[in-house]
Amino acid sequence: MAWAPDRPAARGPATGRGAATGRGEAGGATALEVLRALESGPRGLVEAEADARLARHGENIFPGRRPDPWPRRFARSLRDPFTAVLLSLGLVSAALAAWGTACVIAVLVTVSCVLRATGEHRADRSAAALRELVATTATVRRRPAEPDAPVTRELPVEQLVPGDVVLLAPGDLVPADLRLLRTTGLTVHEAALTGESAPVTKDTAGDLCLQGSSVVSGSATGVVAATGADTVLSGALPRDPGPRLPGPFDRSVNGIAWTLVRFMLLTAPLVLVASALLRGRGLETLPFAVAVAVGLTPEMLPVVVTTALARGAALLARGGEVIVRRLPALHDLGAVDVLCVDKTGTLTQDRPVFDRAVDAEGRDDPAVLHWAAVAALWTLHLAELPAPDALDEALLDADEERGRGADGVEGVAALPCGPGRRVASALVRVPGGYEPGSGYGPDGPEPVLPGNVRTLTGGRGPAGTYVLVVKGAAEDVLERCTRVADGTGSPGAGRTISPADRARLAARADALAESGLRVLAVAVAERPASTGPYAPEDERELTLAGFVGLRDALAPTAAEALTVLAGRGVTVKVLTGDHPGTAARACRELGLDPGKPLTAARIDAAGDAELALLAARTTVFARCAPEHKARVVRALRTAGRTTGFLGDGVNDLAALHAADVGICPRDGVPVAREAADVVLASKDLTALGRAVVTGRRSTGHIAAYLRITLSSNLGNVIAMLTAGLLLPFLPMLPAQVLVQNLCFDAAQLSLAYDRPAATVHERPVVLRPRALFRFMTAFGLINAAADLATFAVLALTLRSTGSTGGQAAFHAGWFTENLLTQALVMLLLRAGRDAAERRAPLPVRLATTGLAVVGLLLPLSPLGPPLGMTPLPPLYYALMTVVLTLYGTALAVARARYAKGPAAQLPGRR
Repeated sequence: MAWAPDRPAARGPATGRGAATGRGEAGGATALEVLRALESGPRGLVEAEADARLARHGENIFPGRRPDPWPRRFARSLRDPFTAVLLSLGLVSAALAAWGTACVIAVLVTVSCVLRATGEHRADRSAAALRELVATTATVRRRPAEPDAPVTRELPVEQLVPGDVVLLAPGDLVPADLRLLRTTGLTVHEAALTGESAPVTKDTAGDLCLQGSSVVSGSATGVVAATGADTVLSGALPRDPGPRLPGPFDRSVNGIAWTLVRFMLLTAPLVLVASALLRGRGLETLPFAVAVAVGLTPEMLPVVVTTALARGAALLARGGEVIVRRLPALHDLGAVDVLCVDKTGTLTQDRPVFDRAVDAEGRDDPAVLHWAAVAALWTLHLAELPAPDALDEALLDADEERGRGADGVEGVAALPCGPGRRVASALVRVPGGYEPGSGYGPDGPEPVLPGNVRTLTGGRGPAGTYVLVVKGAAEDVLERCTRVADGTGSPGAGRTISPADRARLAARADALAESGLRVLAVAVAERPASTGPYAPEDERELTLAGFVGLRDALAPTAAEALTVLAGRGVTVKVLTGDHPGTAARACRELGLDPGKPLTAARIDAAGDAELALLAARTTVFARCAPEHKARVVRALRTAGRTTGFLGDGVNDLAALHAADVGICPRDGVPVAREAADVVLASKDLTALGRAVVTGRRSTGHIAAYLRITLSSNLGNVIAMLTAGLLLPFLPMLPAQVLVQNLCFDAAQLSLAYDRPAATVHERPVVLRPRALFRFMTAFGLINAAADLATFAVLALTLRSTGSTGGQAAFHAGWFTENLLTQALVMLLLRAGRDAAERRAPLPVRLATTGLAVVGLLLPLSPLGPPLGMTPLPPLYYALMTVVLTLYGTALAVARARYAKGPAAQLPGRR
């Protein structure tokens, strides 16, 4: 098998156990010692003993975050700032015996909490369904009773206990921490634990095979050393990660909530004091003051927010591509402007491909690739490896595509790579009896030797000529070479390597590595026929043929996804443990400018403030350990960037916790999935791009609701305060205020089904309190002006407002005008810049039509008198049409002015 030349030393999870390197406390112990320590045997446990151990140790279940029960989710929803405000107003209303207000508020709070708790519960169930797709059984050897022969059978993973003997085969997921008893060409993939993409060889009894890794090739028998919470994977979970910093959603909603709370705390006392000083009214005004405070509050915000986010999450989950485990994370996903990803498995496949083969002088030479493929093929067959590793597969595929193939030679012996050995070699026999230069021999294609030598000198006879082919790490192969091919002789020919030559060849290999290639050196030598065993000592006095460079295969959709994300204002940064050149090359091939990579050593040397500046202008962070990834993510957040992190391993936990949005693919380790806010069906950036768009749409709906309700409510409150000071009676009864708000808020639920403006996809979207309040103030004053104009119309059309009938007509007129203006606001301010140019979708049209119908007909219906309203004269409707026309024109002009201004003026945009 080939050695992965650019793989850093394996890094284990930060548990202090040092087990992730493949050696634990029992490293070097014999199989018998391991079994004795675990009170087991090679025939496996007896079923009765296994049941006793299961009762003692518990099930082999990863101790992840268990989903909260639905009642606890409901109670946690009450901590939402707006929900808390509504509860406070409801309690005040109940204390004043305003039971109608109190009941409506209780209904709103209940609906909001039920929607949020149900949405998160559904997301957890979807995530649990994804977990079911991971391996659930293991092949175990047990005995029914003490004298019985062992039986091999499939057992649910959760029933494994320490001491169980487990059999591993290619493709298996390691179900628990195992001490290996026997191995045959075993290599395992530990990327989930260490972040390294190259498989790790396990070939010694006592080696530790960790839960969360997977078998790439070979087979093994191991004994379970730890299960459940005692595994290294479980121990890698940070015990106290500390409180998570508030995300964009929490910061925005809290900012809006506390600003409105200040308004309410100021408004209610202002109404009471003004009424007492100017009108001599006392505590009888208190219900009206509470109604004014409720009128200012966007009481349906929790419901609208939850509905918009839950609908977006449901659309993503419907296709099985994305599971949003925490509803506010969908808003934060739409606000992300920096996405940090690993290279392997995201931008590239976990598979190398052939790039070039050069001779010692740097010239393209297909013979070098051919001999590398010969070594790969016969090492695979003769060393009894169950499957080639990724590097060997790439060499064989490339040689076959070029019409060569390695079938023209016969393998004799081979020595694979191994611990401490970074070369692989094969001794092959080139068949004799063919004419030099003919291109074909009696047994297949004629091999091409370095220097275009078609015949082999010395040792040629009926048995053919024996050639030793060695490939592996450049420095290891070079130290075995004494000559370098010069194109004029046989494999044994060439000039002697001088110290200057050796330095030049090493520099050429380094240059290939710096360009982002994995480099293998290839050397050959003629060997006489021998009956003795082939040994590593025979790998000497070689002739260097040249170098083979391999690069990472790009993910099929990565280039398209990066282009889409860039077009949507998301900057992608690559955090990887690979060589800087390897990461930079992959970025360039995908159209992403890598700039100057930043290495772990530079990250360690930088302080937090300096790192924030460096992180802002750096694209590639190379040789990163888990702590480096977390530092970079925190530095980006410190610089004011909304940061997402895509990771799938234990080594990504700290960064997942540090990011605004933690993202994990379905096949990530359980602890990473539990720590993530969003779970992807695959490590595909295109799915993430669609999730970002959905998050922005949901936030656009929420921003539209806030624009509409805050501007309308502020205008009504200003009008109520003005009328309350000018009129000898309350301008609107508390019940009327409540019914009006309930109708308006119910209609605004349709905004969750609106089509957002096309520009909402272009840039990150976040709820920004300052922009919203600027918008609220400007359009609230326009709304207040329309209300004051309505007062003038009512004064002209009503003969008297001093009588009870006149007051009821005033209430009816203002109630009708409020609902009609709110319907206009919904149509004109519902979305982005081009809302007026696009036809509203059917749910919005139905909602606004219903709102207008209720405003016109409710005072005329039998419900009018109980609510304190009477029919209005026809002249009122004629004059009100003029007021509404002027109001709609003013809204359109103001909206166009905002549309022409800088994007920063628009709430909800970056």
